[in-house]
Amino acid sequence: MVVFGRSKGDRGSYLQWKEENIIPQVVFEILSPGNTHREMIAKYNFYQRYGVEEYYLYDPETGELTGWLRRENELQEIAEIIGSVSPRLGVRFETSNGKLQIFRPDGQQFLTYLELDRLREQERERAERKRERAEQAESQLQALRALLESKGINPEEL
Repeated sequence: MVVFGRSKGDRGSYLQWKEENIIPQVVFEILSPGNTHREMIAKYNFYQRYGVEEYYLYDPETGELTGWLRRENELQEIAEIIGSVSPRLGVRFETSNGKLQIFRPDGQQFLTYLELDRLREQERERAERKRERAEQAESQLQALRALLESKGINPEEL
């Protein structure tokens, strides 16, 4: 759910009447096996009634993405959603090997949770290697200082 004009905040759910009555502009739904057809129709009708501008429904089982845009005060299905761009967000929807891909306005693909996790782990490992190299360099420096001092040389005077 995307709501312009409201802070990101930490809330369990969006309660419009507690949010200055600002309607969510964009809604993304990801189907789960427990969702019923009746439930999804009710959600569509709710978003239709309350003025959501864009509504996207993705089924990860089938890879199917369906979207609706508000035109003339009514949510109308996007005929060709693959390759389409969200008017409000500027993101582009594509598929590859049956998987949904979403691209930012600058053309960069949004990363999946697993991809982000892998990048985070790589960064953590890189930082750990850097820390180890710094510790090793410090240890070598201390050993050289001790060697110089054992020979009667003050390292600070070099």
